Parts: sequence; structure tokens; C-alpha cells
Amino acid sequence: MPKKRESNVKKEKVVKEPGSKAPGAVTAKQIFTQDFLRHLYYTQGKVLELATPNDLYTALAYAVRNQILERWLNTVENYNKRGVRIVSYLSAEFLLGPHLENNLINLGIYDEVRESMEDLGLDLRKMIEQEEEPGLGNGGLGRLAACYMDSLATLEIPAVGYGIRYEFGIFDQKIEDGWQKEVTDPWLRLGNPWEIHRPEVAYYVKWGGHTEGYYDDQGRYRVRWVPGREVKGTAYDTPIAGYRVNTCNTCASGRRRPWSPSTFRTSMWETTTAP
Repeated sequence: MPKKRESNVKKEKVVKEPGSKAPGAVTAKQIFTQDFLRHLYYTQGKVLELATPNDLYTALAYAVRNQILERWLNTVENYNKRGVRIVSYLSAEFLLGPHLENNLINLGIYDEVRESMEDLGLDLRKMIEQEEEPGLGNGGLGRLAACYMDSLATLEIPAVGYGIRYEFGIFDQKIEDGWQKEVTDPWLRLGNPWEIHRPEVAYYVKWGGHTEGYYDDQGRYRVRWVPGREVKGTAYDTPIAGYRVNTCNTCASGRRRPWSPSTFRTSMWETTTAP
């Protein structure tokens, strides 16, 4: 028999991902636990023993968002089919509230995730309370708009909500010497794992200014608008999951970038090339 030749390929030690196990049947809870640990390890760059409360919350949010994204992308594909009509909901405010607990309930995995966290020695309630209140509205108008978006998704009606991504949408109130004092609420200081930034989707929006009269080439009197300010808005998409259904609609909000007419050339270059 011919002598068996040895391979020249160097064999390296296989390093398993955190939470990985030997091949075999695994439960949905075990899969979720592995997904959570994977995000904690690779997205947050932390091991369980050294993770901060925000690390734990963010890793859990990404693990839950993974389950939402499949529904969301399938819904978006349905949007693109011919003959599909989409509701466009325009609102200055969308008071969505914290996402984590609401999404756990809508996906029907609250108890499963709670048990998964308990197996790791973690308290789901504390992780839920870690989430900042999204500052995208102040009262009834924003809450009503958010309820409409929840209901449209639950009824499986294709819809997109269009709003503004406020960096300081809701202020904290303090009383000093009998007077109200407003304190900014930097709710985005630790990031927002539920939104997906679309920097390639941007629009210019004109503000203020004045109107002026002029005569066109045919000698007809016309009036035109001369804006006083122009800002560039980039898009952020947030999936809105319906209750126990596969439909997941979109809340698209825009973040503005300032632009000054007095520095047209410099500002246009910076805003169009900035990430």
C-alpha cells in the first residue's frame, strides 16, 4: 500500500465562541442565551464577569433585535411588491417608550428570556430598567402616534412613520427656589441599539426665510421663497413589531446636520462627505 502522506496544513487549536456547546439538539432558550453571550463578547467586547449594566442591556437588546430583523426584512420585501399600498404617518413626535420590554411581549418570548437570564445569574427586570426613555416626544401627540404605529403593525397594515430624531426631546424638570428649571435629557449618550443608521439616505430641508417678487422671462409676475436656513437630515430606521404577528413596520426619523449660508462651499463639502 502507498505510504500515507501527511498534510502540510498547520493545524490550529479551535477556540469556541462564548456559550457554544457540542453539536446536538438545543432549545430556543439555549440558542437565545448563546446569541446574548455572542453580542456581549463581540459587540460590547466584554465577558460576563466584567460587563457593566449597560453592556448587559445592550447585548440583550441586540439579541432581541435579531429576532425582530427577520420579520422586519420580510415586511420590507412585501412593501416592494406591486400593488401594495403603504400608510405614511407623518408626526413631529413619536413617544414610543422603552423598546426592550415591549418587544419581548410582542415577540412572545418574555418568559423564555427571563429564564435565560436567570440561568446566567442576571435579573431581567434590572436590565429592562437600564434602558433610557427615547426622547422623541413630550405628550399626547407623540404617544398617540406611537400607539397608531403599534396598532398598524399588529393589524398587519404596511406603514412607515416619519418623524424627527431629537437628541434632547424631553427635558428633565427640577424645582429650585419654587421655580421650574429645565435640564437637558441626553438620552442618546449611551447609544440606541434599536435604531439602524442610514447615512446614505439624506435630504436637505429649508427653513424660515422670506418671499420676494420677480418677473419671469415672459414678463409675468412671480413670487418665490428664499429660505433663510437649510439643514441636512440623515435617516435612522427603528423596527416596530406587532403583537404576536410577523409584520414589523418602520419608524423612520431624521437627524439634522447644521448648515450656514455664509459658509456655503465649506459647509456643503463637509455635510456631503461627513459619515
